[in-house]
Amino acid sequence: MIDTEFESLVSTEWLAVHLQSPGVKVIDGSWYLPKTGRDAEAEYQASHIPGAVFFDIDEIADSDDPLPHMLPSVEKFTSRMRALGLGDGDRIVVYDGTGLMSAARVWWTFRVFGHEDVAVLNGGLPKWRAEGRSLVSGNVVPQRRHFTAVFEADRVSAIDDVHINLASGGAQIVDARSRGRFHGEEPEPRSGLRAGHIPQSLNLPYTDLIDPAEGTLLPVGRLRRIFRESGIDLDKPVIASCGSGISAAVIAFALDRLGHSQVAVYDGSWAEWGGLPDTPVDR
Repeated sequence: MIDTEFESLVSTEWLAVHLQSPGVKVIDGSWYLPKTGRDAEAEYQASHIPGAVFFDIDEIADSDDPLPHMLPSVEKFTSRMRALGLGDGDRIVVYDGTGLMSAARVWWTFRVFGHEDVAVLNGGLPKWRAEGRSLVSGNVVPQRRHFTAVFEADRVSAIDDVHINLASGGAQIVDARSRGRFHGEEPEPRSGLRAGHIPQSLNLPYTDLIDPAEGTLLPVGRLRRIFRESGIDLDKPVIASCGSGISAAVIAFALDRLGHSQVAVYDGSWAEWGGLPDTPVDR
């Protein structure tokens, strides 16, 4: 049996106990910037948690959009999840190869498409491996399941929403990139982008929310303090942004852990905003 309460963040201990439980499904949601030279799918094939399927963030996306890994249509997401053997009622646990980064993006994507029973594995594959837990290689061939997706638009911000927000000030824009990139002092990893940030943005690097030694999300009390010290009002809506909509989801995930539900991710993020010639930019 599995717990009646399914938290959005689960420990390696929890997953080890429930790995074979009916209805618990595991996803490897690893993704890396091209400059790292890492191949997420090849690493999955070489070593993954038993039963885990690979969620390809770059393929389960809108292939017609020139921006990187933008959300797919409801129809495409539904088709891909059924092919991965994920169904209605499943309790999904997502991990990644860094500890906690792209797993949050996959978590957020499931929430966007109406699947609430999804959690992130705290510490991800590095913690699982460090503890000497079971790993396997090769591919998983899942049995197709019925999956229903319902798009929840309030979890996503488009560029027009950000423009409107600059005029209204209704939500706080929180940028998850490094301080150097936020201030235009470090180069962007993608070519052709201007340096700086969206006007009125607040900077909270996603790495500040993660224990550097364990790769785990910081405790709730420390998260709350860090958000407040960054000038973020936890009683007001947030639009999370980053380089391309990946690490912004860490902001959304951390706020969810604090019970903050008025959070949207700007899917295009700096790849869109910084790539246009006429969007306002501050440094």
